[in-house]
This record gives sequence, structure tokens and C-alpha cells, in this order.
Amino acid sequence: MSGGIWLLPALPLLAAAVLLLGGRRTDRWGHLFASGAALASFAVGIALFVGMLGRPTGERALHERLFSWVPVESLQVDFGLQLDQLSMCFVLLITGVGSLIHIYSIGYMREDPDRRRFFAYLELFLAAMLLLVLADNFLGLYVGWEGVGLASYLLIGFWQYKPSAAAAAKKAFVVNRVGDIGLAVAMMIMFATFGSVSYVDVFAGTGAAGEGVLTALGLLLLLAACGKSAQVPLQSWLGDAMEGPTPVSALIHAATMVTAGVYLITRANAIFDAAPAARTAVVIVGAVTLLFGAIIGCAKDDIKKALAASTMSQIGYMVLAAGLGPPGYAFAIMHLLTHGFFKAGLFLGAGSVMHAMDDETDMRRYGGLRALMPITFVTFGLGYLAIIGIPPFAGFFSKDKIIEVAFGAGGVQGVVLGGAALLGAGVTAFYMTRVMLLTFFGSRRWHTDPAPHPHESPGVMVWPMILLALGSVASGALLAYGGALEHWLAPVVGAEHPHLPVPIWVITVSTLAVVLVGVGIAYRQYAGREIPRTPPEDVSALTVAARADLYGDAVNETVFMRPGRQLTESLVTVDDRGIDGGVRGIGAAVAWASTHLRRLQTGYVRTYAMYMLAGTVLVVAAAMLGRVW
Repeated sequence: MSGGIWLLPALPLLAAAVLLLGGRRTDRWGHLFASGAALASFAVGIALFVGMLGRPTGERALHERLFSWVPVESLQVDFGLQLDQLSMCFVLLITGVGSLIHIYSIGYMREDPDRRRFFAYLELFLAAMLLLVLADNFLGLYVGWEGVGLASYLLIGFWQYKPSAAAAAKKAFVVNRVGDIGLAVAMMIMFATFGSVSYVDVFAGTGAAGEGVLTALGLLLLLAACGKSAQVPLQSWLGDAMEGPTPVSALIHAATMVTAGVYLITRANAIFDAAPAARTAVVIVGAVTLLFGAIIGCAKDDIKKALAASTMSQIGYMVLAAGLGPPGYAFAIMHLLTHGFFKAGLFLGAGSVMHAMDDETDMRRYGGLRALMPITFVTFGLGYLAIIGIPPFAGFFSKDKIIEVAFGAGGVQGVVLGGAALLGAGVTAFYMTRVMLLTFFGSRRWHTDPAPHPHESPGVMVWPMILLALGSVASGALLAYGGALEHWLAPVVGAEHPHLPVPIWVITVSTLAVVLVGVGIAYRQYAGREIPRTPPEDVSALTVAARADLYGDAVNETVFMRPGRQLTESLVTVDDRGIDGGVRGIGAAVAWASTHLRRLQTGYVRTYAMYMLAGTVLVVAAAMLGRVW
């Protein structure tokens, strides 16, 4: 199949239009139509992937020019699509995992009266995300980027009658707009420097551009990535976004939207490779965020918020790897793909538990669910083993590679980055073991009135969880076998093997040892002990800070919001009293002069005759004085 790329975003976009414009007439079958459109897009992706495998490595990229989009004299932008090895990875992830989440949602949203609208928003999101990764220029990427933000806003605030959901949607929208400014300004600099915003022209021109320009571009693109991928300092929206339905968390905040920043950095690798300062900033952001999210995850009792903090941390691993350049790009994408399987599976498992527990999210009110929900327990457990990196599960192959690349940075940098990544693996093992123990083990703590009756979810929810669990088991080994993903992505991102300071087996054994220590500490603290149904108040300062998301909101308010508001108020004052005041002053002066001058207009002839006489006397006097002088 050599064409038809446009079908990938067109099919879900068509479904969204039918469900939104068709109204209540589509209520009975809208969810099935949307799921069918997602599956059809996945089938197109599979066909394109098979066709790509049948072509030589150098001829695998496909381009489709759909129409002339911006035909301006100095700016020519076509609406075109590009399908290469990098975008193909995202296409299969978005449509494959997205289709499973659609099917799961049929059961999860069964009783919701607005189910049709929910599926319409899901389709709108799929279309925007596919456009984001398929565009062949930054302007097309920007349209998908903003479309993803809109769909995220609609889905997070889907239950807008809840004040918390409405506030979370607004917060996500505003924080993402801050990051989007970076992408918008970056495109302006691209046009001013290269005369184009197409990938081909921009990347080809990096060799002739100044380092300052490339550094500015890299930092602006990083700002955009921080917003979409919930990286420090724009991470505060992700935990609140859990107010949306759980399938939203699985699709947008685990497998797709939050990975858009990683895609942007990897796609723009030519810019970052030519701007060492920008790459250093990427590495710092990734390292800080992976620890930031892991620490927060240790203190969350809400199962979805614990997984959200985990997502923040795991995306930090990907950003760290991408910031390390050619040795890390492929491993960032590998972890992105494996994470799509096990984190989506974990979120769907959390949704299954909530479905059985009357929407209760507090893990302190779970316990002992493994016997009552055996399939959810097994699938969630496989995702747990994958995320903490136990061999041979997926996370072992992808996250360990990132730790190796971090140590391979060399010198003090390698020690710091490798140590941070290693510490993050241990903390991840701790908080994910805590989630497992509080949810599925120990005594049953749901004694409320009325008490829930936990039960296994229906088949339409269980089967997607099973398939994602299989991906959690096998995807890492398949992608790592013989360096398959590295060779696949090499034409797009390059290939370079890190030079490790120690043998690989030393890093592998050390990582497993740290992971087992994290598991052991969590087991000692939570297994076989009575867990109170309310969190204790007498805790360490670090726990208090982690419960408050390490004061991310407070820092942003103090550092950015309040100074920004004061600056805005100052500018308003200057504009109101200075610029507008000057304009109003001129008007007031004219009005004052008019008021007084009009008194000279009496309408009497004798008055005008006197004015003429006085004027004549003045003219004659001036003439005489002039002759005297």
C-alpha cells in the first residue's frame, strides 16, 4: 500500500463529525461506530506498515501533498503528510492502544447518558494526535498540537457538572497554552531564519544557522514539550487531569498526548544535535522530572493520581534519553512504546477496580481484591512487573537501556545522570509495590454504608486489559531483539552506541538490586500490617511535600503567576494612565479650548466690528514698532 496516509486521521475525524453533528440520533450506535473507525484506522496503519517493510530502507518514507495551504509570496506551506519510521511507531501505538481503549470504554461508559459525546471527543483526539505525528512541517504539527489540547480539555472536563473536573480541564488548558507559546515563537524564528517551516528545509538549514538561533529554537521546543508531556516546570496539570473518566487517563495521559513532547524533541533531533546547550537543558529537565514524579507517587493514596505521578516520572526517563542525543533517541522511543502498553494497562486496571468499588479511588479503602477480581489482578500485576523493570517484562528492556545511556554520558555528568536514573528505578519499585499491596493484598477495608460488592469487570473491559498485558510482557523483548528498533529508527534519528564506564552486566545487576531493594522496603512497610482507612497526619516533611505535589502549584504561582499578574497590572497602568492618558489629555485640552473659544462667538455684529478694530490696531502697532526697530 503506497498511499492512503490521509485515511489515518480522516477516519476518526469523520466519526467525530458524525457523532457530534448527528446528535441524539446516533446514541444507540455511536460508540460502536467510533470504535469501528478507530479499528479501521489501525488496519490502515498495519497495511502501511507492511508496505513499508517491503521497501528498501532508504525508500521507506512516504509523502502526500494534499493541497496548497499557505500560498503567500514569501511563505509557501503545503498541507502535507509524512510517514516514516518514526511516525509509523506512533501511528501503530495511537491507533492500536486507542482502539483497545475505545472497546474498554463501551463497558466503562455504559451507563453514562452522554456516552456518544464521550466517544466523539475520543475520535477528535485520535484525529488530532495522528495529524501531529504525520505532518511534514511544523505548522501542520502545530494544528495537531492544538487539536490535542482542545480534545484533552473536553475529555478532562467531560463531567463538567463536577467543579473539580471543570477546574482541572481549565488548568490543563492554561498550562498547556504556556508551553504552546514556545512552539509558536519557534516557528516564527524558523521562518525568519530558514524562510520555511517544513522539516526538510529547517533541518537542512541547521548547518548554516548560528548556534544562538539553534539554542533558542531548542529551548522554545523544550518549553512546548514540557507543557504537553507534563515535565518540570509545567507538570502541575497532570495529577488534576485524573478528574476525567479513566479511559481518558489511559489514552491521553499514558499512551499518547503526554508522549507528544518526546516526539517533538526526537523529530527535531537535527536542531538539538546542533545546540549542545539546549540538549543539556533537555537532560536536566528529564532527570529532575523522573525523580520529581517518583517522589510524588510515593505519597498518593488516590490510585489514579499515583499512576499519573508515575507517568510524569516515566516520561522524564524518555526526555532524559532524548536529551542524550543519538545514543538515546531510539531508547526514548522504545520506552515510549513499552510504556504505552503497561501504563495504559495499569490505568485500565485501575478503572476496573473503580468500576467494582463504586468509583472509589482511595487505595486505603481497597485491600484483598485479588481473590474477587482475579483477571484484573493478573493483568495489573503484569503491568506492575513491566514498569518496575523485572526481566523479561517490557520495562526491563527499555528502561535499563536508558540507564545505560545515562551512565554512558561519561565523566561527572554520566555519574549524576546514571545515579538519578538508577535512584528513580528504585523509587518506582517502591511506590508501584505500594499500589499493588494496598489494592490487591491485605485485609478488606471497604466497610462503608452502603458497602460495595467488588466483582470482575465484564468481558468488553477485560479483553483489552488482557491484550495490553500481553504487550507489557512481550513488547520490550520484540523491540530489543537484535537491536530491531534501533535499526528501524536509524535513518531518522541516527545510531550511536554509548561507551559505558563498566560492563553492561554490572549496570543490569545494579539496577535489579536497586529495584529489589525498593520492593523490599515497600513490602516491609505495607505487607501484613493494618492499613488505616485515612492517611496518618504524623508524617515526614518530605511526605507532606509529596502529598502537595512537591509544591509545584505554589512555586508556579510565586515564580510565574504573581509576577506575571503584577507585570500585567503595571502594563495596564502604563497603558491606561500613560498612553491612553495622553490621548485623553489631548482630547480634554481641545475640549477645554473649544469651550472657552466659543465664547468669542456672540453672534452680534458690533462685537465682530470691535474684534476687527482691535486686530487692526494690533497690526498697525506691530508695523510701527517694526519700523522703529
